[in-house]
Amino acid sequence: MIEDGTGLLTIGELARATGPTVRTIRYWSDEDVLTPVGRSPGGYRLYDAESFARLELIRTLRELGLGLAHVRAVLSGEQTVAEVAAAHVAALDAQILPQRGDPHLKVTRAVLSTVARRGSSAEETTLMNRLARLSAAERRRILEEFVDETLHGLDTVDPEIRKRMPAAVAELPEDPTPEQVDAWVELAEMLQDPGFRAQMRRATGFNAADRGPGAPPGASLWFMKRLVDLVGDARRRGIEPGSPEADAVVRGVIGDTDPAAVLARFDTAFDARAARYRELLSVLKGQPLAVHAEDFAWVTAALRARAAR
Repeated sequence: MIEDGTGLLTIGELARATGPTVRTIRYWSDEDVLTPVGRSPGGYRLYDAESFARLELIRTLRELGLGLAHVRAVLSGEQTVAEVAAAHVAALDAQILPQRGDPHLKVTRAVLSTVARRGSSAEETTLMNRLARLSAAERRRILEEFVDETLHGLDTVDPEIRKRMPAAVAELPEDPTPEQVDAWVELAEMLQDPGFRAQMRRATGFNAADRGPGAPPGASLWFMKRLVDLVGDARRRGIEPGSPEADAVVRGVIGDTDPAAVLARFDTAFDARAARYRELLSVLKGQPLAVHAEDFAWVTAALRARAAR
């Protein structure tokens, strides 16, 4: 940063802060896609904070294979990122087939397809592209940090849950579909959100608190199976959650535990965001979605009815 109090950056400082080489930035400047905001007394090109954001978008669009004409159109406001993304997907389809499904091109196409479908902003496009192109090691680091923070200090977590959780957190396959790229980007954002991490830690903590001395490994998994079996049968028989007939089903699921206490735990572990987390894992693994949302909704309604009595 030049020492004149303006906060402006030379081209070398901008290169060090963002990643592209000085030569690349100079080329983009010469092509009028990254115009300097001024010149230093020595004639050096100077850039400001807006230039920094503009450069990030240029780099993203270029990584996605867009030519400078399309980049200029986006930067000038003539076209949106989503519009040029949609146009470029068809061009990529013609390249991918003869190149036998080049993984780099497939990720590029997946990102562009998602941008076009979502109508993404420039900022969201940049984030999406960055997350999609993380190395396998960088993706694994995000997953491991999430698991570590969720389980840290919870010594009484069911051993089966502790063993299965790292394997259950899926990452982007080597040859992803557009839907899997979309799912990975959303999941990566979710896993790094402190609020979601805290929610999943609370849910895991409830699991730990439920385990009494000598509880066998897998007891928590058995509880979920019992819930699905009992509630599925009740729903097939047309038993309403608030009816007297539901009392026996609820007792079969939670025993003598206070319904209000169980309800608080269900509200944490089975809300819309937690359900979305499980949906995203299913997409990434290419597995059928089996979240039993209707069963959990029935139990929640039954617990609310009993807690209100």
